[in-house]
Amino acid sequence: MSALTTRGSGKSFLRRPPAVPTLLALFSLLALALVVSATVGAANIPLHRLWPALGIGTPDGALIDRDQLVLYSIRLPRLVCAAMIGALLAMAGALMQGLFRNALADPALVGVSSGGAFAAALTIVISDTLLAGHAYFGLDMLPFAAFVGSLITTFALYRIASSSGRTSVAVFLLAGLAIAALANAGIGLLVFIADDRQLRDITFWLLGSLSGATWAKAAMLVPALVAMLIALPLLARPLDLLVLGEAEAFHAGVAVERTKRIAIVLVSAMTGVSVAVCGIVGFVGIIVPHLLRISIGPGHRLLLPASALLGAVLMVTADSCARIIAAPAEVPIGILTAAVGAPFFLILLLRQRALVGL
Repeated sequence: MSALTTRGSGKSFLRRPPAVPTLLALFSLLALALVVSATVGAANIPLHRLWPALGIGTPDGALIDRDQLVLYSIRLPRLVCAAMIGALLAMAGALMQGLFRNALADPALVGVSSGGAFAAALTIVISDTLLAGHAYFGLDMLPFAAFVGSLITTFALYRIASSSGRTSVAVFLLAGLAIAALANAGIGLLVFIADDRQLRDITFWLLGSLSGATWAKAAMLVPALVAMLIALPLLARPLDLLVLGEAEAFHAGVAVERTKRIAIVLVSAMTGVSVAVCGIVGFVGIIVPHLLRISIGPGHRLLLPASALLGAVLMVTADSCARIIAAPAEVPIGILTAAVGAPFFLILLLRQRALVGL
């Protein structure tokens, strides 16, 4: 948490934690969460057997094959997917909040995730019915479809909420609710016409789950994560200046329109591939950046990588809870993030109301 410090000159300032120790602390927290999560689940792997299963130490001959099968085929792909999805959703939320200059922006809250889920659900139904036998339009198209759905939703939201170089917070939130409602209506229609197998697949997207995580799905997330990490140093300063307004950022040398386009495509890509792998997981993109802005400040050069690490910690922890709350059954991870995120969102709204004196 930031601390208010006063010097002899009478000037006060907010002392923020240094960047490197902050990132190292978050990385250590992520490593701890990954180790703990690797040991829990329907098939427990105690800590003293985890290291031999990873090839460290002396293995237990009676259990090593079973532990390695569970670890490499099920547990590790799931943990990798959870960490990357948490990082992607948290950075997408931080980008949206910086782009729209609105602390309430979140890909799930304003319908971006719903748009990606609708496109994925539409692909599920079309690939089985109208385009049966066409391999190109099979389930392998789900990541691309979710990306396109998220891109269209994000672009529509931006165009509706922006006018004369300004973004209306009220229009932004109302347009997001309307777009989410339209996407959910489309999903409801698809649920109505889907058969039993299609219905199970669509339900997966609505509730959010990592039960189907594989190494192949983890590989689908890598390009979006790499693209974001490459763009991070290019976007940090422009996003910081956009807080002052688009005109001010332009006069400070920011290519405003190019920054918008890059940010929109990145948010769509990160949200789309996340939805394609695990379905709709809400509130990660609003909880993580807001907590970090309070604790480490609003500068995007530190905020974005810190969001990636804390988002990964949150998703790995939520996935661990999903596997142990009702073991051997599994609670959809979207239910857990909503149960934590919705009260946090209400507290944030009340705080915003208090600040403006409503």
